[in-house]
Amino acid sequence: MFNNNQKSNSGGHAPDYVLLGAFGALILFGLLALSSAGAALGIQKFNDSYYFVKHQLLNGFFPGIILFFIFANIKYLFWKRLTVPLLAASIILLVIVFIPGIGAEYGTAQSWINILGYSFQPAELVKLTFLLYLAKWMESRGEYGMKDFYVGFLPFAILLGIISVLMLKQPDMGTLSIIIFMCMSVFFASGAKFKHVMFLIAGGATAIYLLIANSTYRAARLTTFMHPELDPQGIGYHINQAFLAIGSGGLWGRGFGHSRQKFQYLPEVTGDSIFAIVAEELGFFISSLVIGLFFIIMYRGFKIAQKAPDQFGRLVAIGIVSWIVFQACFNIASMVGLLPMTGVPLPFISYGGSAMAVGMAAMGILINISRYTKTTN
Repeated sequence: MFNNNQKSNSGGHAPDYVLLGAFGALILFGLLALSSAGAALGIQKFNDSYYFVKHQLLNGFFPGIILFFIFANIKYLFWKRLTVPLLAASIILLVIVFIPGIGAEYGTAQSWINILGYSFQPAELVKLTFLLYLAKWMESRGEYGMKDFYVGFLPFAILLGIISVLMLKQPDMGTLSIIIFMCMSVFFASGAKFKHVMFLIAGGATAIYLLIANSTYRAARLTTFMHPELDPQGIGYHINQAFLAIGSGGLWGRGFGHSRQKFQYLPEVTGDSIFAIVAEELGFFISSLVIGLFFIIMYRGFKIAQKAPDQFGRLVAIGIVSWIVFQACFNIASMVGLLPMTGVPLPFISYGGSAMAVGMAAMGILINISRYTKTTN
């Protein structure tokens, strides 16, 4: 699929194979981890120990690998002309989730569209389409325009506010936090003034405080984060079971497939808790290698951004890396008690077809940008 010659007919060169290798290793590891983590739950709910990995292959990996190769082989500049219709379609999908009979609930969030038995989470698509739109919009304003309050800061704040309101209505605080961090990273990289960035951070912190103050559920989660020992059989049950899983894994783990916590003790074993199962079964060293793969993606991704031939490619690369790496850090940190739990899945490893397919498409764009960097290593 990829042109291995140093220069192709389109002017590109070989992709970043280090990045490609780290990404491929995460995908393969994720499928293996899911096959183990979801075995007990699959038997209990569907009488099939491989139910979750089968559905991940069907709804996530197979669509994702097709999207990956398409996006990796279409020059990234092509997407500039489609940013407006893609974002408009994504916003429409965010509104459709509230239509009875089409929108579906998962947990406490009304964030899914269910059509003919197939479920899709529009918020995952918004991560990519909003990023592409912002990169084009920021490039058109230039560094000088992005420093201006009325040309750069105010329109950006309004755009982010519209997306945030739609996400909060679902509500999906976890996904929204990823989108905000990604957008803030791109905003800062575009040349925005530091004080404007600080204004947004202060505004976000105020909004988070108000959301927590007006929601007993969110307040309880914050209390649990600060004092997980207070209610181990109630609101603190999830994090305490995660601690047990990670702690019992030790350095080398119980062995692949030998988790005890996945047998109806630890909630969301195929979703946001899958890292705890990985740590229990494979131990500290393998868990550290998984974290290392995300750091390789971060390092190679930022190198690609540094050498991107234009501002659009640079901002898209920064946004994709920020999105993937921050989401991974947020998930893992919540499992070890460094951040409150918000239900954010672990990229390419947790169960979720929408997240995997869109994430693989985004990585395809990043790989494509790597083919047009100014120099190669």
